[in-house]
Amino acid sequence: MILRAVLAAALVATAAPAIAQTVPLGANLERFAYPFPVEWHEAPSQGGTVRMAYMDIAPTARANGRTLVLLHGKNFCAATWGHTARTLAAKGYRVIVPDQVGFCKSSKPAGYQYSFQALAALTAGLLERAGADKVTMVGHSTGGILGIRFALTYPDRVDRLVLVNPLGLNDTLAEGVPYSDLGILRAEEQKTDAASIKAYQLRTYYHGQWRDAYDRWVAMLAGQYASPDGAIVRDAQARLSDMIETQPVAAELKDVKVPVSLIIGQRDETAFRANTAPESMRPQIRKVPQAADDAVSQFRDARLVRLPSLGHSPQVEDPAAFEAALLGEVSRPAATP
Repeated sequence: MILRAVLAAALVATAAPAIAQTVPLGANLERFAYPFPVEWHEAPSQGGTVRMAYMDIAPTARANGRTLVLLHGKNFCAATWGHTARTLAAKGYRVIVPDQVGFCKSSKPAGYQYSFQALAALTAGLLERAGADKVTMVGHSTGGILGIRFALTYPDRVDRLVLVNPLGLNDTLAEGVPYSDLGILRAEEQKTDAASIKAYQLRTYYHGQWRDAYDRWVAMLAGQYASPDGAIVRDAQARLSDMIETQPVAAELKDVKVPVSLIIGQRDETAFRANTAPESMRPQIRKVPQAADDAVSQFRDARLVRLPSLGHSPQVEDPAAFEAALLGEVSRPAATP
């Protein structure tokens, strides 16, 4: 009986990755190191001043004159792009990687009204400050919605748009996901910790296959929540979830004027907030790969690149495969003026 109990305990231990003790990192990740020096862009917004953290990586090979802007997702930060940024710089690209307001090292103002339009305007100001005129936008997950909004608002400042497992290509509210108001979202954020972050990513992003390298990114997110000022993070994340669920870009894809590349990990299980829909409605709520299949024909000029063995975060799961696909797309002819 004792041996059987020991074996059962061992099976449970190997079924799910262990959770290390969470180290508080500060609401603005003050104690989390980024892979490149962090710079700051201050801008007026909603009657106050916000600060955006960003990394500006110069080419480490002969410069090709191109600038790529990498936009992170909701459960990610600029630091998550570190490997990709290093590879792009080694190919001659200048790479700018911001933390959006509400995320990571950037400001999280109390009561801030988050919108993709506001984030696009702030990003435009950051790029103007950095002297980056025309750029290639690469948006992952929630950053994909922002990339589309930026391209719609500032079409003359974008030569190509690359969407990596983006949200917003379908309107999940219209597909049956019930609206969750800010009170519900705040209550959910109160339950967020390292264990819940890891369980969600294991199931949704990495199709049940965890690697030790992913622990750093769980620690990054959980370290914000675990800080003495973690309530600031929880409020910002709830407001950002409201922004995502209420501001899809599905109806505007036809208006994007620049060439679009969709790089999609096909094993992605993400269907934003589908877990709150009635059981009977969940099958009709499209996951990211399904939404991308349907969306590619709605753009004026778009290509779909499928990564069959990867999930929601291909740049984290298999940097080499993802970066080969990305370099193939950004090296295609730019949009004509």
